[in-house]
This record gives sequence, structure tokens and C-alpha cells, in this order.
Amino acid sequence: MDVSSAMEKMSVKQTAGGSAACLLCKQRCSGLQPHSWRKACIACGCSTVDHAPGTDAEDDQRMGRLLADSPCTHLTAKIKGGGGLRMYKRNRMIVTNPVVSRKDPTFNTTTYDWAPAGLNQTLAMQYMELIPEKQRPVSGTEGALERRRQLFTQLPIYDVDPMKCQSMNSEEEITSMLLFVKQYKQEVLGVGEVALPGEGGALREAVIQRMAKEAKDRSNSDKKDAQHDSTNNSNEPAAGPTNGTDGSAKTEYRCSGCLKEVSKESPAVYAERAGYNNALWHPTCFKCSECGLGLVDLVYFWSSQKLFCGRHYCQTVWPRCSGCDELIFCQSLHTSQDGQTWHHEHHCCWKCGQTLDSPCQH
Repeated sequence: MDVSSAMEKMSVKQTAGGSAACLLCKQRCSGLQPHSWRKACIACGCSTVDHAPGTDAEDDQRMGRLLADSPCTHLTAKIKGGGGLRMYKRNRMIVTNPVVSRKDPTFNTTTYDWAPAGLNQTLAMQYMELIPEKQRPVSGTEGALERRRQLFTQLPIYDVDPMKCQSMNSEEEITSMLLFVKQYKQEVLGVGEVALPGEGGALREAVIQRMAKEAKDRSNSDKKDAQHDSTNNSNEPAAGPTNGTDGSAKTEYRCSGCLKEVSKESPAVYAERAGYNNALWHPTCFKCSECGLGLVDLVYFWSSQKLFCGRHYCQTVWPRCSGCDELIFCQSLHTSQDGQTWHHEHHCCWKCGQTLDSPCQH
């Protein structure tokens, strides 16, 4: 997306509503009525996240936009007729177990809205069993609903797409955001991979083969560009201390989160950005170092040798407005005495518009 097209599409601020009732207010909320700039419902005052509007297809489109043009592009697919847009190839898992009875055999089917990609069902189920039951994304359960809420919370679309921002008013701001998004996609963003301890070498080899295939595909269309990419662009992690994934015999593996032992028979999470030889995590330890929540769909941002969710990584680089929840790319901002940052125009009561420096009836 270029700056001029973003400015043109942002010239009309869209605030379309939805019918999703609030998950907190239940029947007290008639349905999502979005505030013009605050990420909240004017009917009940709760966050739009608590309404969880939208569909699975819309969620996958948002994730596709995030992962596009990054080393994780292989987890997406082009949308037919979408003008280059990509859709997240979310891995769903259906488990069917027979129900033992004296009558005709029946089957109990469990559908997971998401499961780690590239695993056989046995290892995928071992992974799920290590996740607290209430957090397992089984369709129709609180775990699946919580996963959707975390998609909105940890990976806000307005941290990726300037068209979804209500607070940008200049080409300079849009340019700054586009450069920032390009930077974190190429240098920080990743998706964790699940394997048994000691299998990091195989994961690394798979990455090398995929990169070689992508380079070959590029060479078919533009040989000169492909030669330049193979010379200058490499996502191969730097060499470093190993955690038993270099093919050497190792009797013990340590989680990079809690530092406790990881069983050889227990699935662990690897992060390419951290180096397949350097780190692995218990599934419940693969979480944001800032908020402490498990990383939704294993999407991580690797910075300063730490795991972050998208929200909290972005906040380490750019301030976030406490009013509209968007990142602040303009030169001038308001900082309150408690350290919170605001767009100047958002440092106000969201109901009457009076500045927060003076008390109001709300």
C-alpha cells in the first residue's frame, strides 16, 4: 500500500456498526454501536473487543494482512480476485473418537478452531493437553471465544493497516507507520513452531529448503532480483549457544521461559527469530514478556531477546493513545501526569468532549 492510496481511502472515516451483543453486558447491550474514534461501544461503554464482532473469514483476512510480506507469508494464501490480499491459512483440527456402548457405534467429534501447523494429530493433541482446558480453542467454548478476543487485543488491525486508523491526518504519519510495519514484519514478527525437543535442526532445515524454493520461484520471473535476494537477504538465525538441537546427544532441555526441564517426549515451541539452536519453550511459557498472556496462534514479536505480543512490542517503539488505542505517529502528543500518552484531541471525556484537565459530570 502506498501513501497516496491510503490517504484517499482514509478521507472517509468509516464507523459502521454491528449486531454483536456485548459479552460482558449480555442482554443489557442492544448491540455494538461503535464510538467515532474510541474503541468502545456507546451503548454500554465496553470495549469493542468485548463484543467480538466479525466472522472467522474476517479474522483470517486480518491475520493474512499481518503475515503478508514477512517470513511467515507461507502461512497465507492469495485471495482470488483480492488484488494481492492474502488470507491466513489457519490450521483447524477435527478429532473423532468412538463412543463405546452396547448399541450401534457412535462418534464424538471435537473441532479446534486453531491448532499448530505441520503436526500429526497425535502430537497436536499432546500440545493441546498441555494447555489449560479453559484456554483450548474448541469450537463453541469459552476457549475459542477467548482466542478471538486475544486476536483483537494482541494483534490490533490498526497496528498493521493505516486504513483502519481514525487518527492519522498527514502523509508523514502514514509514511512513518508503513515503514514501521515493514520493519517489524522483516525483522521482528514470527510464528512459533511446535516439535519435540531436539528437533530444532529439522525445523531449521525446513526453513532453508523453503527459502531456496522461494528464491527459485523468484528467479523464474526475475533472475536478476533473485540473485540479489539470495546474496543480501537471509533469515538464517545467527549462531549461538545450543539447547541440544544441533544433532548432538543431549540428556536435558531447558525452557527459555521458566528455565525448568522440558521432557524429551513433550512438545515444545520453537521461535525462528530466537534461533532453533538457542531456545525452546513449554507451550504455557510461550507468552508475552510484558502482559504475561499466552501468544495467540503462537504469533510473536522477538525483540531485545524477549517475546512480545504485537500490542506490547509496538508500544516499545511508538507511544499509544490512551483514548483511541492507536499508535501515535504525529510529532506532538499529550503526556499526562501518570505517564499516559494521548493524541491532543483525545485527551477528553469521550461522552461530552471536555478536556480531562477539568472535571466533568461523566
